[in-house]
Amino acid sequence: MATVDHIKQLREETSCGVIDCKKALEEAKGDFQKAKEILRKRGLEMAAKKADRVAKEGRVESYIHHGHKIGVMVEVHCETDFVARNEDFCHFTRDLAMHIAAMNPDSVQTLLTQPFVKEPSKNIRDLLNELVAKIGENIQIGRFIRFKVGE
Repeated sequence: MATVDHIKQLREETSCGVIDCKKALEEAKGDFQKAKEILRKRGLEMAAKKADRVAKEGRVESYIHHGHKIGVMVEVHCETDFVARNEDFCHFTRDLAMHIAAMNPDSVQTLLTQPFVKEPSKNIRDLLNELVAKIGENIQIGRFIRFKVGE
């Protein structure tokens, strides 16, 4: 039912672990879309469980848009300095800074609800929850500032 190719494809699309993908496919009786939904729900549950954990580490990411007219700095927190250097965490912070430059959110709360510029079918909260599920730590967007020449 859960073939190696299906597990591999599900893992590539969700970034979840091999065993989690296999279990989700088995639970979904081979239905690929249902397995993706099962993994998404598990990710949300995991994010909720970790939300109370202290996130004192992290990184400040900057982004300067082409033409040097818009710049962003964003602070993203995690639990350990190890995760702050993790490739997936760094990729998320870079994408987040770029998104802020493009979408100019008012606050972290409005930022979380915005459709992600690179993948509008997901919002920033979805991306954050997926990262929490993948990495296994509490991750929070602290604050950001966006500069635009002339404003």
